[in-house]
Parts: sequence; C-alpha cells; structure tokens
Amino acid sequence: MNELPVVGVLGGSGLYEMTGLADVAERRVSTPFGEPSDAIVMGTLGDGSRGAVRLAFLPRHGRGHRIPPHRIDFRANLWALKSLGAEHVISISAVGSLREGIRPGDLVVVDQFIDRTIARPRTFFDEGIVAHVGFADPVCAVLGDTVQAAAQEATAGQPLSVHRGGTYVCIDGPQFSTRAESMLFRSWNASVVGMTNLPEARLAREAEICYATVALVTDWDSWHPTEADVSVDAVLAVLRANVANARALIALAARRVPRPRTCPCASALRNAILTEPGAVPPEARRRLDLLVRRYLP
Repeated sequence: MNELPVVGVLGGSGLYEMTGLADVAERRVSTPFGEPSDAIVMGTLGDGSRGAVRLAFLPRHGRGHRIPPHRIDFRANLWALKSLGAEHVISISAVGSLREGIRPGDLVVVDQFIDRTIARPRTFFDEGIVAHVGFADPVCAVLGDTVQAAAQEATAGQPLSVHRGGTYVCIDGPQFSTRAESMLFRSWNASVVGMTNLPEARLAREAEICYATVALVTDWDSWHPTEADVSVDAVLAVLRANVANARALIALAARRVPRPRTCPCASALRNAILTEPGAVPPEARRRLDLLVRRYLP
C-alpha cells in the first residue's frame, strides 16, 4: 500500500483541533538551520481509503504565540515539513485589507507577493551551492485552485467572500503599517498586507513544495477614512470567528491535493543549480542533501 500523502499546514496552533483527525502525535524535528517554531502535530484525515491524507500542523509563531514574525525561523519550518514528506503546504495567515471590496472576515487566495522585509534569511542556498529558482508565479496555481474551491465550499451560505488572486505585501513588523505606508501599498494595487508569508513562499519553492496562502482578512490596516485603524483586539476577534472556516477548508483541500504532481513546483530545482557538482563542498552536499540529492550525482 502506498504511503499517504502529507500536507503541511502553517498557521495558528488551534487549527489541528479538528474533527476526524486520527492517530495524532507530535514530532520534534531538528534541521540544519535550527529548530522549527514548535513540535509538529501529525494526524490522519480519512479512513485509509482513497482521499485519506496525513496532515502536519506547524504553528509558525509557536504555541502561545511567543515568536514575533521577524524572528520566525522560516528555513527550519519549511525544512522540517519537507523532511516529514510534505509536498504541499497550505498557509493560513492573518492580513489587513487594502481594498474596499475585500472586507474583514473575507478570505483571499493570493497569487502574488511584494517583499518589504529587510533581514530575514530567504534561501537555503547561501553557502556552498548556488541555485536560482523561478519565482515569477510564487503560488502553486494547482494548489491555489484547490484551496479556493475548498474555501468556497467551507464558507457557503455565510456573509463573506472568497477572493481568488491578489497581491500580498509582506512587511517585517511587529508594528502595523503607518498610514503613509498603507496608502503606498494601495497605490501599488496590492490587495492585503501581512507579516509572515515571505520568505516562507520563497523557501517552499526552493524545497519543491507546492505552496498556497489563505489570507484571513481581519482589519482595514490604517488607510480607511471611516473605519477604525488595525488593533490586536480587532484582529483576534475576527480570527476567532474564522477558526472553524479555516479548519473546514483545510480538511476539504488536503484530501483533494493532486497526486502525483504535474506542476512546475515539483521540479523547481531541476535547472536551477549553477554550481558544478565537483565544486560543491562535501559539507554543503551533506547539509542540503534533502533538497539536492535528485540533482547532484
């Protein structure tokens, strides 16, 4: 019998408290880049027949929300999920809206990013091996479509909208945007602003993981002339209301991920490594073996 596919989920610690999850266990993973944000909670969704899947939940801020966005070890998080067999990662992220038509409570399956972070490590290939993966389309289109369909089904009949496509501006935080920054992001025709999806998406591509974001809109950031500016209280209130939706869409999307994969994500490194095999230091080969073993003889 083939192993069940593994789908990684990055988001809040409450997401794995879902009905129908069996064989739940914690896995602690060490990586060449440090420790992940927390132990990974793994469980089986389904009864072992067609459509069953293993879910690997990793709270990116750690349980209890103790790690600020600029201190998350994104490399360790993505490496850990990859090492456990994850070929797909669904990111659940709180964001502020930058558009009138995207309201608090709505869900956005974004397809583009603008990186406004400054000093976050953003590649696995910073020593010993040089690789340049394509990132023009940073979200897996196939997984994005799967997640959109699941989100629409999970929220059917509710007074909110699921938006497909849009640009996510990623800032360092932990402060929210100034009013001038919020207006600047709007002038770029961006859709939402958040603090966590980069370099997460970049690293997923380097790890040949299909990646898609479900952005949970919690506020209007600070640009709206008549609505209140973003606050922690407002963010938490909307997030609590949307936890059930997030769990439902994860359960639906995870069991529908395509296998085997035919999207470009599955072979993103194939022609991306520039370093000649003979010039790769043994230490770099060992450190990055999980990623490069298919391509370095």
